Amino acid sequence: MSGYVLHAGGVGVRFGGVRALSGVDLGIRAGEVCGLIGPNGAGKTTLFDVLSGIRRPDRGRVLLDGADITRRSPVWRARHGMRRTFQRQQLFGQLSVADNVLVAQEWRGGGGGPAADLLALPSRRARERTRRVHTERVLADCGIGALGTSYAGGLPVGQARMVELARAVADPPRVLLLDEPASGMSAPEREQLAAVVRRLAAQDGCAVLLVEHNVAFVMDLCTRVVVLDLGTVLAEGTPAEVRADPLVREAYLGAT
Repeated sequence: MSGYVLHAGGVGVRFGGVRALSGVDLGIRAGEVCGLIGPNGAGKTTLFDVLSGIRRPDRGRVLLDGADITRRSPVWRARHGMRRTFQRQQLFGQLSVADNVLVAQEWRGGGGGPAADLLALPSRRARERTRRVHTERVLADCGIGALGTSYAGGLPVGQARMVELARAVADPPRVLLLDEPASGMSAPEREQLAAVVRRLAAQDGCAVLLVEHNVAFVMDLCTRVVVLDLGTVLAEGTPAEVRADPLVREAYLGAT
């Protein structure tokens, strides 16, 4: 659909006799921060799985810049600018924080091929230095510059989630899918997370879609909110419009 960087059209997913998603339409524009909310079991993570290529929908399509990528693999999507974080932390616990972020840059190769790696040629050392400087910058931008040498496996939840975010944005994303990124974070960490997301959208034109149960965080950060309920889109609009929607208040926010 015109104007969307990433668009899901008519997406349906079944698990046996259960319809997890039914005719879902959702698009994200460049530079937009969009929130995806809804009660447990609404289909939010299933939709993320479809968008990121982990699960193929039973019907419907996923488009990237208007091109059909429904059958493309998660690796293909990641290498074409789509990044995702998960509800459960997915860090390499035995590596340092800096090395976790360096890993995200290795797919582009080291320069000079295997021989350069084995012989530690100047071209390979120069590429490595450039990546380490970039890694330090990314960690600083995420507010965790002091943690570079720390082992990722020993971090508290909030810091670990910021490392995951740093890894996801180390190679600049065009689309960023964040699955409950604020879970387990302190208030200052949530503020840092919001600052990073806003900067990615405003300065880099990244399209951001986030799932989050902290409704106040979503309403403050996002310019648009989509509400899923029982696998269908219940409402969509600005945070103020969604808050005022009587169907949303009844199904999710709680009527007053």
